[in-house]
Amino acid sequence: MEELVQYILKFGDLSKQQLELIVSKGEELKIRKDSYFSEAGKIPKQVGFIVEGVIRGGYYNNKGEEITRCFIMENSLVCDYVNFEASTSSSEYLQAATDCSLIVFSKKNWEELSHIISGWDNIKNKMVQLCMYQKSRKGPVISQDATTRYLEFLENYPSVINRVPLSYIASYLGVTQQSLSRIRRNIR
Repeated sequence: MEELVQYILKFGDLSKQQLELIVSKGEELKIRKDSYFSEAGKIPKQVGFIVEGVIRGGYYNNKGEEITRCFIMENSLVCDYVNFEASTSSSEYLQAATDCSLIVFSKKNWEELSHIISGWDNIKNKMVQLCMYQKSRKGPVISQDATTRYLEFLENYPSVINRVPLSYIASYLGVTQQSLSRIRRNIR
């Protein structure tokens, strides 16, 4: 829970009692690799803070191919926030790319904090903006060659490369696994 407290304090000041209240509203959740935090076609029910692990955001394109849009790592919020707030079905999913440990807040508990803690909305809005930026960040520019896209991936996600299946990385880069293997061989 200490990681969550440190994360929140980056966005504003709160008293010890306020922080204790926030922590009391969160629940620890472990999700196994390949399990979903949030599924397409369902209404997102929670906001999470990743303590350990990597979650990938993705969707299926009109050809039925699975596309990885982003990777979300430790010390980050994770949520399909627009659909969470509106209580509408999501068109994307958030899936554990590794075993994950999170602190989650139900919609009820997340909203209660706004009614109890003055200044929480301002802090929450800053956290949510960063979360949405990380999640909506588009994949690499497809007009770049695949090697350039891979090198940018390494720069943006240095700790992900050895933690998630190469198929997810290939999907993110818009290349086949064979092409990704060739690129990796040529860079070494």
